[in-house]
Amino acid sequence: MSIDANVLGTDMAHVLGSVLSEATGTVYMINPTQNLAKALVTDCSDTLISNTNVRLLSNEQLLKDVMDDFIVASNAAELVDSDVLTLRTGDISEPNSLVVTTNSTVTIVQVNNRVAGMVADDTEFVADVRGLYEQTFESAASYPLRTPAISSVRSTLASEIGDETRSDFDSMLTTLQTARGDGKGLNEVTISLLVAAKNNVLLYDISKWGEDVGIASKATFSRTKTELEESGLIDTEKVPIDVGRPRLRLKLGHNRLVSASSDQLAGVAKNLLA
Repeated sequence: MSIDANVLGTDMAHVLGSVLSEATGTVYMINPTQNLAKALVTDCSDTLISNTNVRLLSNEQLLKDVMDDFIVASNAAELVDSDVLTLRTGDISEPNSLVVTTNSTVTIVQVNNRVAGMVADDTEFVADVRGLYEQTFESAASYPLRTPAISSVRSTLASEIGDETRSDFDSMLTTLQTARGDGKGLNEVTISLLVAAKNNVLLYDISKWGEDVGIASKATFSRTKTELEESGLIDTEKVPIDVGRPRLRLKLGHNRLVSASSDQLAGVAKNLLA
């Protein structure tokens, strides 16, 4: 394997990409850190699809934490749907993060901004490690990833709501490092409502789309709409219909949001919510 055993002064994606670029067939990722798991699905997806597939084994809480980020989870779902990533959970005694290929075992270590991939390629040792984790993985529990694949989100948003809304959604995601909505940022429901408001979409339409694609329930969309309305980020206007209660059209409610471009929308919204 042509990877420096002590790659320093670079990021996790660079080290992991170097490992995966030399791998073929099935690769085991054991006990990844959150940064390593995120790098796998957001930065190395093209390498996975081209060369290999990864069986990732982690403790359940770490996967819950990392998959709480919509950006990570939707990209992971894309890889799972493409049969190049399998997620399982279990009790892991291994203290390090390992990437086990057919030819090597790589220990990934990150300290502050330094990352190292330390390689062991002794044939017998690699075979023993690989055999151990093949058995461990087979007995581990599948992880129920409930987030929809990003391609499904994008395609259905375009077909059911509109190309401009899909484009704005993509622009917002591109400018965000995370999409958690944990009080420190924006989540997928907030993002969907903001781009819907930018394009004057009905609340009924965006919430029905969100529930159908698997982002969140209509109730969650309605509750988040109320929170954004109370915060002054969006407004609504009633739209009469032939039968039943009027529906609500979403509109941006703050001048800074109205004047913001698509790639500025997320930053402005975060500042207003801070």
